[in-house]
Amino acid sequence: MIDPRVEAYADSLTTPPADDVVRLDRAARQELPYAAMLSGPVVGRLLETLVWLERPRLVLELGTYAGTSALAMAGALPEGGRIITCELSDEHADFAQRAFDASPLGRRIELRRGPALESIAAIDEPIDFCFIDADKPSYTDYYEAVLPKLSEHGLIAADNTLRDGSVLDPDDEGGRTMDAFNRHVAADPRTVQVLLTVRDGVTLIRRA
Repeated sequence: MIDPRVEAYADSLTTPPADDVVRLDRAARQELPYAAMLSGPVVGRLLETLVWLERPRLVLELGTYAGTSALAMAGALPEGGRIITCELSDEHADFAQRAFDASPLGRRIELRRGPALESIAAIDEPIDFCFIDADKPSYTDYYEAVLPKLSEHGLIAADNTLRDGSVLDPDDEGGRTMDAFNRHVAADPRTVQVLLTVRDGVTLIRRA
C-alpha cells in the first residue's frame, strides 16, 4: 500500500523502540514464522503513545504473537496500570511469556491462553484501551464483546484494517472479511471511528 521508501523514512524518523522491544523483535524474526505479524516500530510507538495519552488502568490486547506490542504498551502504563494479552497458540504464548519474564515490565502483563472471546467474557472491570490484532474473521465478534465493557473514555485500536489494500476490491476472503468489519463499525451509531493509513491500516474507535 505504501512505498517502501516512505515506510523506511517513517521508521527512521520515529523514536526507536526500547531496547527490550528491539531484542524481542529481533528474536521473533529469527524464531517465529510470521514476521509480518509483528507490529513494527511505527505501530508499536503509536500504541505506546495512545497508552501514554489514555493513562489506562486496564489494557486488553487480543492477539499476543511475540509480545512486542504488549511490551511496548507496558512501557507507557501509569502506576497501577496493567495489560491482559490473549493468545490462542501455545507456541506463541510460550515465546511471549519468556520475554515478559525477562523484562522488568513483564510484571505489568498478564498473558491469558485460549479463545479470546472467553477471556473477554471473564473480564469484569472497565477496559480503557483495547488493541485488536487476532484472527481477522473474529474482529466483529471481538468488537461487539469489548464495546459493552469499554470505559466512558475508552479506546479500541484495530490493526490490519486495510488488509494490504484488498478491502478496496475485496475479491478474496481476507479482504471481504475486513471490509465487512470496517463497514460494521462505520455504520454503528454507538461509536466514532477513524481509519488511519498507517502501515496496514489502524482504526481507532471510541464511544459516540
